[in-house]
Amino acid sequence: MAVPDLEAVCNAVIACRKCDLSATRTRAVPGEGSPSAEIMFVGEGPGFHEDQQGRPFVGPAGKFLEEMLGTIGLQRADVYIANVVKCRPPGNRDPLPDEVESCRPYLDEQISIIRPRLIVTLGRFSLTWFFPGDTIGKVHGTLRRLERQYFFHLYHPAAALHAGSLRKTIEDDFSKIPAALEKVTTLESVPGEGQLVAVAAAPSAEQSRMF
Repeated sequence: MAVPDLEAVCNAVIACRKCDLSATRTRAVPGEGSPSAEIMFVGEGPGFHEDQQGRPFVGPAGKFLEEMLGTIGLQRADVYIANVVKCRPPGNRDPLPDEVESCRPYLDEQISIIRPRLIVTLGRFSLTWFFPGDTIGKVHGTLRRLERQYFFHLYHPAAALHAGSLRKTIEDDFSKIPAALEKVTTLESVPGEGQLVAVAAAPSAEQSRMF
């Protein structure tokens, strides 16, 4: 069987009817960006604007994400942006477990094709997709390795829109991404061990910085 490319995965998402979200969506949102991106951002799922346009992070949260990318010298075209679920849950409700599982193969394939050096999880659903049982409040702003893949954890950009007090936290965490990627370079020669390896401890109340 031929290994799928990103276009094939996107086409499969657009045609997907695996769960009930396909009946209520306007457009599926496969993901977009550079197929050779070093950094892959993974959010929860499409919102209203994304559902209308078929593109990830194009609403207010997306504008904030683009603003933060600019602060570290990047544009959307430099990274890859995807979501755990590819269709908008009605009313922006949380994705249901069966909806997450229906979409799981698509995100798995995207990661396998792109092979990003760093996956940045955005929010709790993205975090728990990779690390079940974790809480974003404990691990935000940290770099970790699971087998051979490195992860950096952020609050979802939408959190800054709903809770203004989190905006500076998100901005501060985001500013650590270049240093996280540089640190990954020095660690890539260490073989994976098949288990979670803490590269940086979760921030305490007294210390929230990774570096």
